[in-house]
Amino acid sequence: MSPLRDSLQAYLAVRRGLGAQLRGPAVTLGRFVNFLDAQGALFITTDLALRFATARPTTTPATRGQRLGDVRRFAAFCSVTDPRTEIPPRGLLPERYRRCPPYIYSDEEIARLVEAAARLSSPGGLRGHTLATLLGLLASTGLRLGEAVGLDRDDVDPGAGIITIRRAKFGKSRLVPMHATTTAALVRYGRERDRIVPRTASSAFFLTDRGLRLTQCTARYGFAVVSRTVGLRPPTKKKHGHGPRLHDFRHALAVHVLIQWYREGRDVERELPRLSTYLGHVHVADTYWYIEGVPELLKLATERASRPREVAP
Repeated sequence: MSPLRDSLQAYLAVRRGLGAQLRGPAVTLGRFVNFLDAQGALFITTDLALRFATARPTTTPATRGQRLGDVRRFAAFCSVTDPRTEIPPRGLLPERYRRCPPYIYSDEEIARLVEAAARLSSPGGLRGHTLATLLGLLASTGLRLGEAVGLDRDDVDPGAGIITIRRAKFGKSRLVPMHATTTAALVRYGRERDRIVPRTASSAFFLTDRGLRLTQCTARYGFAVVSRTVGLRPPTKKKHGHGPRLHDFRHALAVHVLIQWYREGRDVERELPRLSTYLGHVHVADTYWYIEGVPELLKLATERASRPREVAP
């Protein structure tokens, strides 16, 4: 093992010991060390870091900036033991991530997607049930995809109408109340799942025909298939293609709730922390973003702000 690879293992161990997960950075830095080895480099330089971060011309500026940021933090660690290490200065590449404009599904589009998913065939017959129920759950609760496929059977409590999300983004856990129709749909799926796959070692709630936990990759591919079926994504030779995403179910739920609150005349500023907690946002500013990112919401917020306030007698 090369000294740089030893340093990488030590760096990851230290960061993880402090509570960081580093799934993405670990992959990026592993590739960076491979790149350095291929170049015959014994230490990190700014030039090599830049060449690595910009090696693929098809990557977005934000992704390049993120890669360079991962390398910069690793280089700072390496510089303690190897003074030859160059730490790439900030500002060489833009690091700010720009959110994709959300696609706000209509109720009719959600229904078409769920119906198309339910018609998917598979050798065991479970694929359609699994994807249709997953899409319905994402649309009705706004869960992240990773949270949904990470559910175990014990995390779903139909009696209480509660889902327990464990070790979600940023290590947070939370309880998510469900509508009665969502609870009923999960109960129906559980019965079909146990009928089709009566024996499995997996504790996962969402299963494949083989009795294994449904993966995010499999869910995204199935969603791409049904999206093309209902016309939300154009036909393509690529595996997934481009168009509305699974994560947009989360955006759609948040936007529909906020629009309803504005139309009901609620104090949205006071209500917003509740929605933020429900969605599992770390900062309420992440939820405020929807007001700025969706024209209809921004218009409603502007109209509300421009109304003359009533003065108490």
